[in-house]
Amino acid sequence: MSESRRAKMAYADADGRIYEHPELEMLGWDGECWRPLEPEELVALPEGSDLFSLPGRLAAGHDPDADEVIVFDEPGMTAVSCFIAPAYLRTLLPAYETLDDAPALPLFAYSAVGIRDGEFVTATVRVDEDIRQDPFRFDIGDIAERVAARQAALPANRLVTHLSNCALTYHCRAAQNYFLDRFEAPLPAASTCNAFCVGCISLQPKGGDEQMVAAHDRIPFTPRVDELAEIALGHITRVGADAVVSFGQGCEGEPLNQPLELEGTVRAIRRQTAEGVINLNSNASRPDVVRRLVDAGLDSLRISTNSARPEVYAAYYRPVGYDFAAVRESSRLIREAGRYLMLNYFVFPGVTDTEAELDALSAWIAEDRVDMVQLRNLNLDPEVYLEKVAAVGGTGEPMGLLVWLARLRERFPELAFGYFNPPRRNMAGGRDADLRVSM
Repeated sequence: MSESRRAKMAYADADGRIYEHPELEMLGWDGECWRPLEPEELVALPEGSDLFSLPGRLAAGHDPDADEVIVFDEPGMTAVSCFIAPAYLRTLLPAYETLDDAPALPLFAYSAVGIRDGEFVTATVRVDEDIRQDPFRFDIGDIAERVAARQAALPANRLVTHLSNCALTYHCRAAQNYFLDRFEAPLPAASTCNAFCVGCISLQPKGGDEQMVAAHDRIPFTPRVDELAEIALGHITRVGADAVVSFGQGCEGEPLNQPLELEGTVRAIRRQTAEGVINLNSNASRPDVVRRLVDAGLDSLRISTNSARPEVYAAYYRPVGYDFAAVRESSRLIREAGRYLMLNYFVFPGVTDTEAELDALSAWIAEDRVDMVQLRNLNLDPEVYLEKVAAVGGTGEPMGLLVWLARLRERFPELAFGYFNPPRRNMAGGRDADLRVSM
């Protein structure tokens, strides 16, 4: 294969069959404009990624002879995208033109995809070498057997039943790993939330402005302390020192809304074992509860955010009863207590990789001594997100996500990057943990 050969534009027919355009080259969307891609920006589509047609959206390609952009408007043909496997960060959005009657896109992270020498290629970089959610490492038959065995062993635990549905119906990798007795186990605890995120994957209003549908159902009950602790202690016992158990999952609201259940669970776990990491994935909206959890034995906090700028944060999270100052107070509290602080940072081309966002994020990292930044793709229709953020001045000239990453690493050479919550051995020394993004 010639490394200098550019990828061709991909498009799909009404039946979802994907084709390579013979002349037009692939374009990517950096959040501001469509542009051709250099060959070195592209890699083979990671194993376990999914391909999508984009209904109501026309593929856009580059005509190299005329040096112009062409919108491919053949009848019945649509643009295509890919949903990249876990642990990979997309660097460009797909280039397409949206028709007036286009339906809302489901809640996935849409990435540019093309075809080069007969294989699909995309613009991405792997940001965590951890294999815990590589899709091809999950045998659904084995998982089903283990689910049945766990249900038989713990028939009264409602949380086991809930996680069984997550593992078998929604193929949640965290739930599946719980039944496979490895890595990190989920501890969903809250059926309510104090934010109204635009791209919430567990609750969307019927008839909402964006006409989006939640990716799955939210947990319909509040687990008891004994149910949560039984899940956590069993997982830690089976996995050992590398076990992680985490409140705050995609199938729930905000776990800090259940302070008594969380605090009771943390204390119940630590009464019986000092092993494993007890982690909280959270919007960090209630620093008073975070303090109680730290006192009870919480090891780490992963704060979910789309931005380090208050106005951009509010445009997406739409918080109820708290503000960004409360998030930062929780952040400072965790580091003052000597616990591990992570940002679950939703990355988006044209928003994340702007000078304003880089400076704001850098200030947060420096002021609160953030240990790790987890680089996550934001699951949302690109046009919906950019419209929401642009309304508060959150967009700007993009420098490119690879440039952004390089500049962030230059500013903070000891900052850990990744995609997953680390076990305790990778937390040793805080920022000195051996977790580095592979460029």
